[in-house]
Amino acid sequence: MPIGPIINSLAIISGGYLGALLQNRIPKKLCSAMPLTFGVASIGMGISSITRIDSLPPVILSLIVGSALGELINLEKGIEWCANKVQKPIERLFSKRDTTHLSPDYMEKFVGIVVLFSASGTGIFGSLNEGMTGDTSLLISKSFLDLFTATIFATSLGYIVMIVAIPQFLIMITLYFCAGSIMPFTASFMIGDFSAVGGIIMIATGLRISGIKSFPIANMLPALLIVMPISAIWNIFLG
Repeated sequence: MPIGPIINSLAIISGGYLGALLQNRIPKKLCSAMPLTFGVASIGMGISSITRIDSLPPVILSLIVGSALGELINLEKGIEWCANKVQKPIERLFSKRDTTHLSPDYMEKFVGIVVLFSASGTGIFGSLNEGMTGDTSLLISKSFLDLFTATIFATSLGYIVMIVAIPQFLIMITLYFCAGSIMPFTASFMIGDFSAVGGIIMIATGLRISGIKSFPIANMLPALLIVMPISAIWNIFLG
């Protein structure tokens, strides 16, 4: 059962509802300061995942090759393009009800959180990891982050934040079931290197959330697809 994806999506729905409900009661100072804590928490989860590493060379090679592939196909821009396609349907859905919120800045923020919640390295890695190992700890930890992140965003965007749970759940559940089908072909050292690559991407995600450095997280994601084959080849010839 995909416990992690379900809990994570419910966290966004709950956070979006609470943030919109209490938007006039949450201090502005808190809204501006909390993303730093969210970023540090993501970095902490990343460090925890890196400790499972089996061999460093295939991990580094996967990151380099995967990031190069992501840059060549412009994966991050593609995800942003898909997210922008959400804008018009949302405008048509909500404009009849509350046109005061649909400023360009409003929709720009909304598109931003669609990318943040649905295409983050932590979510993708966590879904694949749970599908392969049954370990829900990463996605449950992410759920705490998403609960409060959704709450903070909803203070300015309103109830529309809850809708982001839909694309996020669809992506996570797809990755979860795909991961389960490849589990019989993996070994413990491959999963360890996979966890390490995901951990490094989570650290980069934390730095981005904190506003320290805007890493192209989406362009690094292909590394998750190639790390296990590279790890297997490395173990056969050089392990």
